[in-house]
Amino acid sequence: MGYTAVHAGWGRLDASMDDLGCGRSWTDVHRVKGLELACPECRGRVFARVSPHRARHFYHQVRPRDCELANESPEHHLLKLELATAAWAAGFRAELEVGNEARTWRADVLVFDRQDRPFMALEAQLSPMTPQDARMRTDRYAADGVAVCWVSMETRPWERGVPSLRVAPPKNRGDAWTVRHGMARYTWAAPRTAKTKAAWTHISCSLDEAIRWILQGRVHSHTGPDGTVWWTAPSYVRLAVVRARLEADAEAVMQEAAAEQRRRTAGQRAAAAEQRRRAAEDRRLAAEDQEREQRAEQERLTAFFEHAGMQAALWPAFMHMVRSASGKTVVCGDQSPAHGNGLLLYSRQREAGAFKLAGVVCPDPSALARWPADLTILVPGWAWLPRIEAAAQSPLKVAVLNPVTKRCIYERVGPPARR
Repeated sequence: MGYTAVHAGWGRLDASMDDLGCGRSWTDVHRVKGLELACPECRGRVFARVSPHRARHFYHQVRPRDCELANESPEHHLLKLELATAAWAAGFRAELEVGNEARTWRADVLVFDRQDRPFMALEAQLSPMTPQDARMRTDRYAADGVAVCWVSMETRPWERGVPSLRVAPPKNRGDAWTVRHGMARYTWAAPRTAKTKAAWTHISCSLDEAIRWILQGRVHSHTGPDGTVWWTAPSYVRLAVVRARLEADAEAVMQEAAAEQRRRTAGQRAAAAEQRRRAAEDRRLAAEDQEREQRAEQERLTAFFEHAGMQAALWPAFMHMVRSASGKTVVCGDQSPAHGNGLLLYSRQREAGAFKLAGVVCPDPSALARWPADLTILVPGWAWLPRIEAAAQSPLKVAVLNPVTKRCIYERVGPPARR
């Protein structure tokens, strides 16, 4: 593949002017009597001057239409020369304005390796360019095996997405151009652990140093995790990789600990859910057992309900009132012919105590002739009270428990008054 140099004469002209100045300032050069300078591109007459940005440059006496150099800003031309000079100082051949045969790109400064093969383009990019254009033009160079470094003098929107340098011109004659952005080092505070601070920091250096490091391979373009591209030494990249691995290992440990905590929490929740399920199952089974017991009890007490004229459905509520009123454990016995076919109730004060006969539910009034004074009679409503009172031969203790109204009243009933 062939490469064509469009022009490279400004460097020679700059050098000749420094020689001809003989110690004079740049602005005095054009006053040297008999000195005539010509453009190396169009051979038109040029003069020396300093731009408002303090850039020394030449201008044409008559601006030609087709001269490449005439259409170039002083700052752009001066920066190109600085880049080419830095490449030459680093020991490489560099040519200005060289393009490829396909004319898909033309480098401001094209640098050749020791085998005289082009390997690096140095672009003085002072005009506006979008990040998309920067990426596209970089890819065009890469297609021909040529790397590129974009150099600007101001902050640009594309400088983070492609290999670039931001430089500042010298403030005084004899000072060096300075790189302000684009060269970075990785700093990691001691002791080097995942908890100590570490970060990429941009460094300042001279433009000559930066170009020499880039061309000699001492620094390479590196793309950070956020997509930002900068120039740095391989040792810094390796250091960043070590830190990233430590962070990844620490993050993995934290994630595993968090996962283990989540597993424990899930296990605890599952165990609690299983406990609730078992408790619900136990309650369900207990309710079923209680329901079966109640059905069996009601079937057993069918004859008693007929005797007492009591609805079977009200019996659970009646017994609940009995237990609440007595505050004791109460169980039902059988109907007792000796107690007027009333239903015997037994109670006990303590869990380990013995059950004792405590009362009789709905005894036939004919059985009250010799009724024990301490044996309570329990009835499910006020209709029973006049019948018991009429048959009483001695004072009786009667508990009226109404399961419908849920009212419980104790009455002391005596024999009817004699006339």
